[in-house]
Amino acid sequence: MQKSTILIVDDTETNIDILLELLSNKYDLLVAVDGTTAVETVLSEKIDLILLDIMMPYMDGFEVCESLKRLKETKDIPIIFLTAKTDEISIAKAYEVGGIDYISKPFKPIELLARIKTQLKVKKLIDNLKRSKDELKLLASTDSMTKLYNRRYFSKVSEHIFDLAKRDKVPLSVILLDIDKFKDINDTYGHNIGDEIIIKLANKLKEHQRKSDIVCRYGGEEFVLLLPNTSSEGAMTVANKIKEEVENTTTDISDDIKIKFTVSLGVSDIENRSENSIEAALIRADKALYKAKETGRNKVICNILNKDIN
Repeated sequence: MQKSTILIVDDTETNIDILLELLSNKYDLLVAVDGTTAVETVLSEKIDLILLDIMMPYMDGFEVCESLKRLKETKDIPIIFLTAKTDEISIAKAYEVGGIDYISKPFKPIELLARIKTQLKVKKLIDNLKRSKDELKLLASTDSMTKLYNRRYFSKVSEHIFDLAKRDKVPLSVILLDIDKFKDINDTYGHNIGDEIIIKLANKLKEHQRKSDIVCRYGGEEFVLLLPNTSSEGAMTVANKIKEEVENTTTDISDDIKIKFTVSLGVSDIENRSENSIEAALIRADKALYKAKETGRNKVICNILNKDIN
């Protein structure tokens, strides 16, 4: 099991030696003898808990604690004050600036070890809860098979991106694409192979994705791409590259069975001067996709305000 890392912050060599002897068998230890070094260490190392003296030159323990609690990266690290100051004002201030515990010197070793163990256990529980929350958030916004964003996430984020495009008067385009004759693939080779094809296409879309693009599995074998700062002409270029690359891709099922598949794509841009949502552009892209399907498949059609462009 990996040891927790504790940072000892104290300017007295004797105090540091006592803590090193007491804690070194149980924890990985780092030492700082002044406040500035302490903050620099916390920013550069993964620290699980800080033992912090109050009385230090230049930057006292209260200031160190306040500095760390102001930073997003360090605000959740538990800080235990170890100090000879035992007056009520100092104790109250230690908690006010963000300390989680306060132990007076000279401390009792068994008590100190117990309090450290308790605070590290609490931190672990909090970290696990945060991790679970993040995982749930990710599960709610992504498609489990392809790891792309799902339709629910797209609906939420697309309106936000639309509002930004409208405000900044910049182009915004959308691409809808669908695997051609996907039912035939499932009927001929089975749903497991159909799933492989969907995953393979998703990976292709990721390869063409810029950091600003939103790529989602819209449902079944249908995908949607939202392209900020991209005109319909730019979106057509992206769509044609996707079409050509998919067309030239072979999926190996076994040594003697290989599948080639194609996609049809519908493109539209958002008329953000006159439209108040992204829905109209999605409808146009869907019509273009349908037109591509019914006129032979494996092609790209762009629908700009209901005018089809091949």
